[in-house]
Amino acid sequence: MKKYKALLFLLTSITSFSQELNKDCEAIEQKVIEWRRDFHQNPELSNREFETAKKIAKHLKSLGIETQENVAKTGVVGILKGKKTGKVLALRADIDALPVIERNDLTFKSNVKSTYLGKEVGVMHACGHDTHIAILMGVAEVLAKNKDKINGTVKFIFQPAEEGAPEGEEGGAELMVKEGVLKNPDVDAIFGLHISSGQDVGTITYKPGGIMAASQTFRIKVKGKQSHGSRPWASIDPIMISAKIIDALQTIISREVDLTNEGAVITVGKIDAGVRSNIIPESAEMIGTIRTLDYGMQKQINDRMKEMVPAIAKSYRAEATIEIEKGYPITYNNIDLTKQVLPTLQNVAGKENVHLIKAITGAEDFSFFQKEIPGFYFFLGGKTIGNNNPYPHHTPDFQIDESGMLLGVKTMTQLTLDFLNN
Repeated sequence: MKKYKALLFLLTSITSFSQELNKDCEAIEQKVIEWRRDFHQNPELSNREFETAKKIAKHLKSLGIETQENVAKTGVVGILKGKKTGKVLALRADIDALPVIERNDLTFKSNVKSTYLGKEVGVMHACGHDTHIAILMGVAEVLAKNKDKINGTVKFIFQPAEEGAPEGEEGGAELMVKEGVLKNPDVDAIFGLHISSGQDVGTITYKPGGIMAASQTFRIKVKGKQSHGSRPWASIDPIMISAKIIDALQTIISREVDLTNEGAVITVGKIDAGVRSNIIPESAEMIGTIRTLDYGMQKQINDRMKEMVPAIAKSYRAEATIEIEKGYPITYNNIDLTKQVLPTLQNVAGKENVHLIKAITGAEDFSFFQKEIPGFYFFLGGKTIGNNNPYPHHTPDFQIDESGMLLGVKTMTQLTLDFLNN
């Protein structure tokens, strides 16, 4: 009977605290929205998030949180110690934007310009990282207010360069791990989220095990022979050969890998060749991405691409080289940790709003943290209910419904307390 009463008291305390927590989260919703709009209007590219980092650090310091700056170039880390010692939990938000010209008609639309791969580009938070920053800043404020209820330590990791460091630079989660962000104090587990423009506001989706694909960038260079456009027989046309290579690469996916095992994707995202209409150029260059959810399939695809590309070029009397980067690992949710946190997700969002999904071919360098320690990554709804044509991520028209961010603040806050206190 005594044990039963003690358990009942504990459960009553947890429920009561959750209600207080909801009030604290709801009280800062408008601030979270304002922060998000500021970051959206002032985006910065990977490893160049200087002003973004300053704003984050200023906020953490104002909360009395121990703050480390210039981590992995422009990253910010905050350390909040609870009333009692215990486990250490990390919460992560990515902070970089993309080289995309925004096409939205928003009062806080981005008009920022920058340089990417030697070209002037627009800069836009076209993947929702602005919401991730604002959500984690909100979580930090709520937890700092309630630090006397925390048993353990929280590390707030604001990570630069999730979209990839500029050419020739290190960056992102991999560099953060290399610089020891999961040490001193040693982190026991890490949580992260990603808002989704295609998922209804008020919902959460998750998957145990591999939830997002490994991602690799490849670069192909084709060397042919230049000629006048009117005399193609005098040339070795690198553009035509590039087209043959692109076409052939897709046969690896459609005819060589077992897609009943896991999904896989090869995409050429950029091709650069020539200067004018009547000159067949001497060379062409392509860059693209490989997405795989199985490391055996990744090796198979890599090996075949390395065989196929130079062979196709040779058959047309040209030369071609291919380089494939190591890339990001599979984003893998620790099975036991997923089981542990699922009740919290269902408690905060409602069981009917938490859905199991299949793996997707998007990629996340959050996976570098998960290679070191148990991690859990989930998706947060950012689509207005009833919108049947949401714009996808990484596009000029990308938008999210800001009302979805409050659930992100509540969920990450409650996940933290449940993990550290139970």
